[in-house]
Amino acid sequence: MKNFNFFYLLFSMLVITGCSSDDDLPTEMEPQPTGNVTTYDLSSVAVPGIMGTATFIENDDNSVTVELDIQNTPDGGSHPAHIHYNTAAEGGDIAISLAPVDGSTGFSSITFTAEDDGTPVTYDQLMDYDGYINVHLSADELGTIVAQGDIGQNELTGESKTYNLETKDVDGISGTANFEKRANGEALATLNLENTPDGGEHPAHIHMNTAVESGGIIFTFNPVNGTTGMSMTNVASLDDDTPFMFDDVMDVDGYINVHLSAEDLGTIVAQGDIGQNELTGESKTYNLETKDVDGISGTATFEERMNGQALATLNLDNTPDGGEHPAHIHMNTAVEGGGIIFTFNPVNGTTGMSMTNVAALDDEAAFGYDDVMEVNGYINVHLSADDLGTIVAQGDIGQNELTGESKVYMLDSKDVDGISGTATFEERMNGQALATLNLENTPDGGEHPAHIHMNTAVEGGGIIFTFNPVNGTTGMSMTNVSALDDETAFGYDDVLEVDGYINVHLSAEDLGTIVAQGDIGQNELTGESKTYNLETKDVDGISGTATFEERMNGQALATLNLDNTPDGGEHPAHIHMNTAVEGGGIIFT
Repeated sequence: MKNFNFFYLLFSMLVITGCSSDDDLPTEMEPQPTGNVTTYDLSSVAVPGIMGTATFIENDDNSVTVELDIQNTPDGGSHPAHIHYNTAAEGGDIAISLAPVDGSTGFSSITFTAEDDGTPVTYDQLMDYDGYINVHLSADELGTIVAQGDIGQNELTGESKTYNLETKDVDGISGTANFEKRANGEALATLNLENTPDGGEHPAHIHMNTAVESGGIIFTFNPVNGTTGMSMTNVASLDDDTPFMFDDVMDVDGYINVHLSAEDLGTIVAQGDIGQNELTGESKTYNLETKDVDGISGTATFEERMNGQALATLNLDNTPDGGEHPAHIHMNTAVEGGGIIFTFNPVNGTTGMSMTNVAALDDEAAFGYDDVMEVNGYINVHLSADDLGTIVAQGDIGQNELTGESKVYMLDSKDVDGISGTATFEERMNGQALATLNLENTPDGGEHPAHIHMNTAVEGGGIIFTFNPVNGTTGMSMTNVSALDDETAFGYDDVLEVDGYINVHLSAEDLGTIVAQGDIGQNELTGESKTYNLETKDVDGISGTATFEERMNGQALATLNLDNTPDGGEHPAHIHMNTAVEGGGIIFT
């Protein structure tokens, strides 16, 4: 009866309260999302293909839900997961244990309000957390990380910079150094090298200055694993604890060295300039031609750096093994000569190479990439420090570089049979010209003065420009053309328009004997010509031709050529009006 009364009372209460089933019984309210959600990427680590995301959800009761969604986990497995202190590259203790990932679904979810040690933690705090997530292979293999990602202030912003690390002392080893910016301004540095030997460990550092200058270590990376070729390091401060963040890397005056081993730091397997020393990709190459030693020639390449300085690489062919060849930039053009203004590192005879940073002249005046492009100078590479007088390679640079535009004039035999040649004018970047006189059959040991004269060769005229004398042994003369003898400006374009001709004389003592001669500039012959016959008239046997050759300025060179004229005579000649049968007055003599 008591039981009946009890159940009756209970039934009456349910009816009175309106509850009709267990589902309608009062329950505790579940936390609801506020709408603030952040997702981080989790990348593959030890097992290729296993990767995913970690989503942080803020709830209205100040709790946080973390959902892991991992792809390609094996069915039936269970993968422990944790939030650790610090960055993944640094490593750190477990701060918060997350729900294990179900291998079959790749999913896990947990809601919490505190770290494992009971310290309260909020969504906003996690957004600025100094931490990272590890997802492990299993509870028995916590050392195997299948997915990993930095979170909070360590999250990567997507801004990054990659520098090349070139092969140095060990053929075939090269790679990259990639710096990725974190939300807190620090950086994740990833060194990735190809062809490192399995099992090895390669120390790596940032050094001060450029690689060609060298300098002390300022930052130490985690060593490169030879088996994987990789190293990952958090970049937050230099070795002396000075702050050193992503933006500092972008502006550092430094370079990276990766060494063969801790026992052999002297062998550099890969190297690259970084920060302000990075090469922009802008470069200029000048030819260095053979000079006093046959067969030695090459190039001088200047590569622009981000800071406006330059990397200069001299590369010569056929230098003798073991030698060392001093090299300099001199003032003026090579044919003029001039004092040393910049000294390169010597060329190694065995490799034929020299690399030098270009930032200042020898007198410490600023001298960068743009200055090289404009310098009034040339490069000399010498045989040795003991024989600077022997130039093995030489080339004009900067404003003196030749543009490739040139003009060749013929120099015909005049008073000495068999001597003839050419006068070549090559345009320089600054509008001046390199003049090369090249004659055949000049006598050994002689020296032949040469000039540009006013007017045409048949008219004659005064000297307006003096060349360096032609060397009789080589038949050559090279002269810079920038001004007339009276110092009036006179460059390449002026040569093409000059009303003049060239005389090459037998010697300084015999200027009256012309060994070669040719009209130049506006007086050059175009190749257009017309020949008229001159028939015998009052003296039997004398006849010939009158040839008119067009000049560039529209004038003409008239050549009368008669057969059988008596020796020693002089025969006046004219153009008359009308036809020969009509006769007429003289109009041209």
